[in-house]
Amino acid sequence: MTATSETQIHPMAVVEDGAVIGQGVKIGPFCHVGPHVVLGDEVELLSHAVVTGRTTIGRGTRIFPCATIGGDPQSVHHGGEHTTLSVGDHCTIREGVTMNTGTAGGGGKTVVGDNNLFLANSHVAHDCQLGNHIILSNNVMLAGHVTVEDRVILGGGSAVHQFTRIGRQAFIGGLSAVSYDVIPYGMLNGNPGVLSGLNIVGMTRAGIERATIHVVRRAYKQIFEGEGSVRVNAAAIREDYADCKEVVEILDFIAADADRALSSPFRGKA
Repeated sequence: MTATSETQIHPMAVVEDGAVIGQGVKIGPFCHVGPHVVLGDEVELLSHAVVTGRTTIGRGTRIFPCATIGGDPQSVHHGGEHTTLSVGDHCTIREGVTMNTGTAGGGGKTVVGDNNLFLANSHVAHDCQLGNHIILSNNVMLAGHVTVEDRVILGGGSAVHQFTRIGRQAFIGGLSAVSYDVIPYGMLNGNPGVLSGLNIVGMTRAGIERATIHVVRRAYKQIFEGEGSVRVNAAAIREDYADCKEVVEILDFIAADADRALSSPFRGKA
């Protein structure tokens, strides 16, 4: 173990040789830190937290009791390869949260950004890629290879299918089943999940002007209520909305290569 004099490690914690511990780290009783773990400065592990695997935890992140961070991927294809988990700065990881390392076939890396909040018993599976300022409410389940962009909120008990993308500042209602990609600023509810409009509250809180929100709503209707397919409609309006970065973001998301179909207001997918 490599540690500094400013660290506080409870005598009933287990920190294995090889672990790298930053300045001002606090490790409570009955915690277990594995030999390949790196804890950044001012990380705090409350009692019974486990950080294992080839895992890096960023500065100021707090991990609450009974969370298990960096466990092997829950995949039948995992053969014990050396894969990693990276958690960013100033995340809060509440009781019972689980996060797994990546798989060799999925790029080998699970990545979690900064300033994220993971409420009790939420799960981040292998090879997920998460941005910043995300909230996973209680019991949210992300399957493998899921991408969640910045400022997404997932309501309690929602479940996300593998390889699904959730665009920036989308909102997922509680108990929803996310089987298909969700556009940026989209709001999805139900099982199966159906787009129910735009996350107007989130857009307002982010400081997006009302006039811009009206522009995005008009584009949304043209995309999903036009006569053509969603992708055809999106391509047809691109020039009309070239000056609105929020609409362009949605159009780019729709046009990007993806493993899953798009969520729709009408049929569940597009």
